[in-house]
Amino acid sequence: MKTDKNHEPTLAYSKALMEIFPDFNFDEINFIVSKITFTRLDAKKLYLVAGEIQKNLAFVFEGLLRIFYVNDQGEEITIAFAKENSHAADYSAFINQNPSKYYIQSLESSLLVNIPYTLIQECYAKYKNFEKYGRLIAERHLTKRQNRIESFLFENAEQRYINFITRNKNIVNRISLTDLSSFLGIKRQTLTRIRKKINSL
Repeated sequence: MKTDKNHEPTLAYSKALMEIFPDFNFDEINFIVSKITFTRLDAKKLYLVAGEIQKNLAFVFEGLLRIFYVNDQGEEITIAFAKENSHAADYSAFINQNPSKYYIQSLESSLLVNIPYTLIQECYAKYKNFEKYGRLIAERHLTKRQNRIESFLFENAEQRYINFITRNKNIVNRISLTDLSSFLGIKRQTLTRIRKKINSL
């Protein structure tokens, strides 16, 4: 186990692994954390640029990131936020090592744990438990993506906003109205009206 200045993010990542897959043993955990690296990003800095291949899966120990793309009109469209104890990645492109269509940007000063794609493949080859863990992560990603699709199909803007603030109480005040309205698929003026309506109840 790492014992340097990065001990706390290493420990947090180890705990996150165990929470998802409690059957990991010490050797398996120690193998992966002995090869991770760390990135400190100031606010508004890019971790990934569209067109690049994401070489590392980012685990957010501290801070907040957003994933977005730029449409034909030059507008930034936010598709996800990554808060503490979650991963930031263009997951589909990452697992296939294809160029990403997205940007990953820090919204505030952030400390990330980098898990290299090559290390993940090495873990799959060396330990069966990591294959099972990888399947769980893929299932979680698919479920999250499906839930987002269905939110646009079956919920109105107010319902999407209410669901977001209910599930993300610890980051609502850390996100700008511009980024949040983009994520919810509505105009900023519409989000302002929704917020005023809810706050007046």
